[in-house]
Amino acid sequence: MPPCAPVSENNAGPLLDWLLRKHPDTPRNRAKQWILAGRVSVNGVLIRRPHETIADPGDRLELRPRLATTLDCGSGWQIHPRVSLLYLDSAFAIVNKGPGLISVPAPGCDLSALSVLADFLAGKLRAQRRGVAGKSLPPAYRRLQPLPVHRLDQYTSGVFCIATNPEARRNLIEQLKAHTMKREYVAFVEGRPSAPQGAWRQWLQLSRDELRQHIVPKPQANAAESEAREAITHFEVIAEYPLAGGQRFVTKLRLRLETGRKHQIRVQAANAGMPLVGDRTYNPGLRGADPVTGRIALPRQALHAEVLSLEHPDQRGTRMSWTAELPADLRQLEAALRSGRL
Repeated sequence: MPPCAPVSENNAGPLLDWLLRKHPDTPRNRAKQWILAGRVSVNGVLIRRPHETIADPGDRLELRPRLATTLDCGSGWQIHPRVSLLYLDSAFAIVNKGPGLISVPAPGCDLSALSVLADFLAGKLRAQRRGVAGKSLPPAYRRLQPLPVHRLDQYTSGVFCIATNPEARRNLIEQLKAHTMKREYVAFVEGRPSAPQGAWRQWLQLSRDELRQHIVPKPQANAAESEAREAITHFEVIAEYPLAGGQRFVTKLRLRLETGRKHQIRVQAANAGMPLVGDRTYNPGLRGADPVTGRIALPRQALHAEVLSLEHPDQRGTRMSWTAELPADLRQLEAALRSGRL
């Protein structure tokens, strides 16, 4: 092995040289690969640039165990009838969830998108399409631990993330709190907004059974005993579809969450006079035993998490984005709206 380059007078040098000093029997090219693969950290922070100059890290330099690298999922691996795996590495997974499946396990319901991923990593499930290399995952992936970060409502479809180690989970949750994780949804709502774009800002308070949100006035929300939380959603009109000769409208909206409260989009849209098509909780025309005639027959709320963008927990400054196309039921709904069949 060639000798390491001398460090400067201020006791600083390339990360690669510090790593070689700690592991003197390691070939230089292999040590460089360790850094590029994200296995080397200094004071808990991954550094992927072999020639980055740093001060003597001492015991703060750590070589992490070999973990799973990024899994090439292509356009997505169908690992369950309602779960498609879009991305997987040692920090997190991105899944596309179908309507009707809960995101994470809940009392009385163990089957969830998270449990499906756990079974896939454990080798209990295989990718359903023949010829996919992932039908038997490499052993390194078996060590990953799926952990919840955020969730989608049971009958909301689309893309969301699941951490695969505790450190990554903490980072991803901090991104949610800092509003740097970008989440965009598509919704079909009854009615039309007065402007092509805008924002909804209210204070939401969960019912005692935590099954329904209520919008409360700001003074009440600011009371000392209040548990209300601010909710902000930005909306933009994508398309408008007239019904009944223009007497009614269904509007296709793009929505961007600034905050992420339970049922946030659904309750705010209803409050704005544009309840979601198919929403049995917040659409007043669908509540009760005798729903209003003329309503569109959709068995779930017409809401889809289309885009998710975040910073990789182990790669500072590296943003990644995923898009999930509309599922079959919403594509069929839009086709019927376009054709005027509704």
